[in-house]
Amino acid sequence: MYSFTSRIRYSECDSEKKLSVPSLINYFQDCSTQQSEDIGMGFAYTEPLKCVWVLAAWQVIIHRMPRLGETVEVGTLPYEFKGFLGLRNFFMKDAQGELLAVANSQWTLISTENMKPMKPTERMLECYAPEPKLEMDYAGRKIVLPEEMEALEPFQVLRIHLDSNNHVNNSQFISMASAYLPEGKGLYQFRAEYKVQAHLGDTIVPVVSILEDTACVSLQNEQGVVYCNVEFTFQNPKK
Repeated sequence: MYSFTSRIRYSECDSEKKLSVPSLINYFQDCSTQQSEDIGMGFAYTEPLKCVWVLAAWQVIIHRMPRLGETVEVGTLPYEFKGFLGLRNFFMKDAQGELLAVANSQWTLISTENMKPMKPTERMLECYAPEPKLEMDYAGRKIVLPEEMEALEPFQVLRIHLDSNNHVNNSQFISMASAYLPEGKGLYQFRAEYKVQAHLGDTIVPVVSILEDTACVSLQNEQGVVYCNVEFTFQNPKK
C-alpha cells in the first residue's frame, strides 16, 4: 500500500468549501502516479517501452467529503492483473482514520505506437505486487444509460483539458459531467466508463438524464460515439 498526507486547499473546494468531485479524482490519480514514480515504474520506465496506463473505469463511493483545511491521507494499492488490465483500489481518510471515500479502478496498458492493449512486463508485475483488495460494494464496469436522455449544447476540447498523453484526462471528463448535476444533492457514488479518447479540437455533446436518485451524463461526439459515460448516485441504495 502506498499513501501520502495532504491538507485540503481552497483551490480544491466547491462552493460549499468541501473537496470537489474532480479534486477527489485528482488526489487518487496523483497518488497512483506518485507511487509509480517512487517505485521506478514512472515515465522514465514506460516512455522508452512506448506504453502508457490508460484508465478504463472508475467506481467511487463517498462517505463524506472533507472540508477546507482538513488533513487527509490518500492511499492506493494494486490488487489484480488480468491480461492487459490492472485493477487498483484507492481510499481517502481523515486525520482520525475515518474512511471518507473508497474507489475501484480498471486500467489498460496501451502501446503508444499502435494504440493497442499490451501485457505488463515481468518487472511491472513484480513492482506492482498485488495486495488484498479493499472492502467496498463493488459494481460492474458497464453503465446502462436511460432510454430518455437530452442532448445539450456541445463544446470543444481545449488545451486545458489535455494531459501528458495529449488526450482529455479522466478527471476532466468527470469535471465536465459534474457540471450538469443539480444543486443540493448529496453524492454517494459515481461510476465512469471510458470508451474513446478525446483530443484537442474534438466536439463533445453532453447527453443528460437527471432523475430523483441518479443522474447519467454521456459525453459523445457529434456522430453519437461515446467518449465517456458517467453515472452519479445521490443516495445509498441500501438505506
